[in-house]
Amino acid sequence: MSDSIETTPRSTPVALIVAVGAALLAALGGLVWSYSLNGKLTTTQTELADAKQKNVQLAADLRETNARLRVTSEETAQSLGLTQRQMDARAQQIIAREQVENKRLEAAQQQTAQQVTAVQSDVSTVKTDVGGVKTDVAKTQTDLAGAITQLQSMKGDLSDHSSLIARNHDELEILKHKGDRNYYEFTLNKGDKKPVGTVSIELKKTDSKKARFTLVVYADDMKYEKKDRNVNEPLQFYSGKDRGLFEIVVNTISSKNEITGYLSTPKTSPAPAGM
Repeated sequence: MSDSIETTPRSTPVALIVAVGAALLAALGGLVWSYSLNGKLTTTQTELADAKQKNVQLAADLRETNARLRVTSEETAQSLGLTQRQMDARAQQIIAREQVENKRLEAAQQQTAQQVTAVQSDVSTVKTDVGGVKTDVAKTQTDLAGAITQLQSMKGDLSDHSSLIARNHDELEILKHKGDRNYYEFTLNKGDKKPVGTVSIELKKTDSKKARFTLVVYADDMKYEKKDRNVNEPLQFYSGKDRGLFEIVVNTISSKNEITGYLSTPKTSPAPAGM
C-alpha cells in the first residue's frame, strides 16, 4: 500500500504540466493568430482608406468630366442653333429668289404669248395682204395685157420688121413692164448731139407744124441719117456685136425745136457705161 501511495503523486504533476503546456501553446497560437489578424486588418484598413481616397478622386474627376460635358453640350447646342438659323435664313433667301424668278418667267411667258399673238395677227394680215397682192397682180397682168393690145403696132423704116410703139410716157411704162426690151428716154434740142444708151443722137432739123424732124444716129463707128421722119415712127437700125435691132421713136416736137422720145434696144444688148 505504501508503494501505491507513493506512485500517484508522481503522475499528477506531469499531467498538469502537459495541460499547462497545451494551454500555453494554445495561448501562444492565439496570440500569433491575433497578431497576424491584426496585421491583416491594418493592411485591409489601409487598402480601404486608399480605395476611399481613389473613390473621392474618381468622384471629383467624374464631376469635372460631367461639367465639361455640359459645357460641350451647351456649346454644341448653340453651334447647332446658329447653323439652323443660318440654314433658315438661306432657305428664305432661296425661296425669295425663286419667287422673283418665277415672276420673271411668268412675265416673259406673257410677253412671249403676246408676241406670238401679235405675230399670228401679222401673219394673218400678211396672208390677207398676199391674197390682195395676188389679186392686184392678176388685175395688173390683165390690165397690162389689155393695155398692150391697145398699143399701136407700126412698121418701122426697115420694111421687114414691125413693132409695138409707145406714143407717150405712160405707154412707154407699159412697154417697160412687158420686160422684153430695154428703154432709154431722152430729150434733145436742135443742134445737140447726145449719148443715149450705147449710141449717140444728133438733132439736125425740126418742123413742129408738120410734126417732122431729121436726126443722125452714131453707132459702132457708123452714121445713120433719118431724114424728114414723122412723130411716133419707129426708126430702126442694127447695132452691137450681135447686130441687134435698135429703134428710136420721137413722141413730141415742141415749138422751141425740142424733141422727146425713147431708144429701144434688145434685152441682150450691152448696158451703157456708168449704169
